Amino acid sequence: MSEADSDHELIVAELGREPTPAEAALFENLWSEHCAYRSSRPLLSAFESEGEQVIVGPGDDAAVVAVPSSSSSFSSADGSVDGNEDGGTDDDEDVYITLGIESHNHPSYVDPFDGAATGVGGIVRDTLSMGAYPVALADSLYFGSFDREHSRYLFEGVVDGISHYGNCIGVPTVAGSVDFHPDYEGNPLVNVACVGLLTADRLVTAVAQEPGNKLVLVGNATGRDGLGGASFASEDLAEDAETEDRPAVQVGDPYAEKLLIEANEVLVEENLVESARDLGAAGLGGASSELVAKGGLGAAIDLEAVHQREPNMTGLEILLAESQERMCYEVTPENVDRVREIAERFDLGCSVIGEVTDGNYVCTFDGETVVDVDAEFLGEGAPMNDLAWEEPSEPKTELPELALEDAFEAVVGSPNTASKRWIYRQYDHEVGVRTSVPPGDDAAIIALREAETGLAISSGAAPNWTSADPITGARAVGLENATNLAAKGATPLAAVDCLNGGNPEKPDVYGGFKGIVDGLAEMCAELSVPIVGGNVSLYNDSVSGPIPPTPTLAMVGTKAGYTAPPLELVGADDADDGENSTLLLIGDDALEAGAFALGGSEYLAQHGGSDRFPTLPDDPAARIETIATVANTEQTLATHDVSHGGLAVALAEMVTDDVGLEVTISSDDTAGALFHEQPGRVLVQTTDPDAVREAIGDSAPVIDLGRPTTDGTLTITVGDETLETTASELASLRSVIEDELE
Repeated sequence: MSEADSDHELIVAELGREPTPAEAALFENLWSEHCAYRSSRPLLSAFESEGEQVIVGPGDDAAVVAVPSSSSSFSSADGSVDGNEDGGTDDDEDVYITLGIESHNHPSYVDPFDGAATGVGGIVRDTLSMGAYPVALADSLYFGSFDREHSRYLFEGVVDGISHYGNCIGVPTVAGSVDFHPDYEGNPLVNVACVGLLTADRLVTAVAQEPGNKLVLVGNATGRDGLGGASFASEDLAEDAETEDRPAVQVGDPYAEKLLIEANEVLVEENLVESARDLGAAGLGGASSELVAKGGLGAAIDLEAVHQREPNMTGLEILLAESQERMCYEVTPENVDRVREIAERFDLGCSVIGEVTDGNYVCTFDGETVVDVDAEFLGEGAPMNDLAWEEPSEPKTELPELALEDAFEAVVGSPNTASKRWIYRQYDHEVGVRTSVPPGDDAAIIALREAETGLAISSGAAPNWTSADPITGARAVGLENATNLAAKGATPLAAVDCLNGGNPEKPDVYGGFKGIVDGLAEMCAELSVPIVGGNVSLYNDSVSGPIPPTPTLAMVGTKAGYTAPPLELVGADDADDGENSTLLLIGDDALEAGAFALGGSEYLAQHGGSDRFPTLPDDPAARIETIATVANTEQTLATHDVSHGGLAVALAEMVTDDVGLEVTISSDDTAGALFHEQPGRVLVQTTDPDAVREAIGDSAPVIDLGRPTTDGTLTITVGDETLETTASELASLRSVIEDELE
């Protein structure tokens, strides 16, 4: 018996009758993999999601996390601060952030611009529904090989969609990652995270509060776009998906979203919202049924009351259309008129579509009842899948032999390790006047003036790592994001994940997916970083095969103040004793032991071969703590995480036209020393290396690499091999993306 047949039997048994066409379509969407997590939910209990900082964990539109604060106040949208005149605090003024992440993978393949743009819009509305104001975005993008014309077409369209939508709504895109891998050719990934800001008294959830309250739909009119989007996202992409599935892709209107952001701000400020849900997957049916189900309640909805932009829409179309820029609010009867006034002020549509009840979830259209089901059964009744899985195979060790100069140029000039300036310069990362460390560094930092705290943001995965070893590679993704934060002096606070995999019905694919879940959960637990929410995207499979298991992680951390050591080296003219400083390599366990593993490296991706993945540190939490401590010391001039492309790429990124490096590495294995990609390493330019060693103690190896120079030349000597290049030559080598697309 097929899954659809068994689902049908279960539904008929619950209802005591055949479902209506609208009910059948609603179950198809809400019981899809995209909404119900039927194949992934059995695995997700591996994540630890609790902590004293966690206010709202997984299950709502976005998570809510308390920010450590020395004082508390709240800011207006422009970042100016309002607070108690005496500088005191009270519980209502505790500063919170929201964290959410979303995938828009299939839509971005079919229509890269609108697919990516509406992904941004959706995660921003998830933020609004918690009572927060969106303050930062991070995008993690994955495409086929950069030398493929179709990959570049998708890449350009997605970046254009993200920049257009984010820039129009005035939310800065400050962090993210881009990876190119041949196995994304038929199915790119577009994962977008959003950070919002609120205080305790503004918190709203998606739990309906009381029968008799009205359900009010605010935002754009409903059309036929996006019909079946949730079920579309739960299928493999067919060869003709770009033409046949285009109607399932929503069309965004960022100007309406900006109005909705500001209207939501007023609604929350005036305490007019009892609960809220953004209209995303399965449209009105998904949002309204989930809202009342979370409160153990029901609803009575008149679908004809929904404001529409197209004629002759059916009840099913109104119920399931995924038209963008819409919110569903629970509002007390006495506040409905005020909500309508605010919507009209911002030129937004507003419909009272029904009310909360203590019965079933009921929808009527044209005088007939088209849906009458128990809301909790609709939302939680889907049976979970018990799928077979296979352990990932152990890689063999087969290493190429290459000349140092050839290997260096191939790795440093790879699109994966090259400059991403072409991307982030299209994003307005300064809007909102909070961004103190912009894109292009290890982590971005935005100023939370309300808490007198800097919030560091890192987001990404590493498909080469998780292809080589799903479990250890995913552990490394967790450590890598934490290292990015620590390199800028921040202590990890919380994270959300977007777990992307292929068709889970294939045992080898499901085994890889299970591996990334277990590996990421293990590392985040070791780091004491709660996973407070996330998203799962499966069936990322196409005629070209499954994607690599891809565990995108968006992690945030906090630090005192808003500044951080730069990534690039500091010269004598920029700081006291800059020319007398030392470059230290912290945390390279493999170099200290003289035993390297190149599995998952860009070196092997460029030249072929295979190897095991590097061994990770025994105590990653201590490693992160000491790196953050060193980054915050007065003697530290510059810091840079070492990861993708290994030490070779990190060194190349630090030199400038004014400041070069002379580096000497004691090793007989040139490829291993320069190109292995063990995370948990950082380069530190310091004027007091002894103080760094004292601060680190036994928690990590500390290796003296050499001294900065004043000529902009990078000289690397490994054993008896020496490579010399200049900052201008490196800039040319690393501009491959910009050169190709401009």
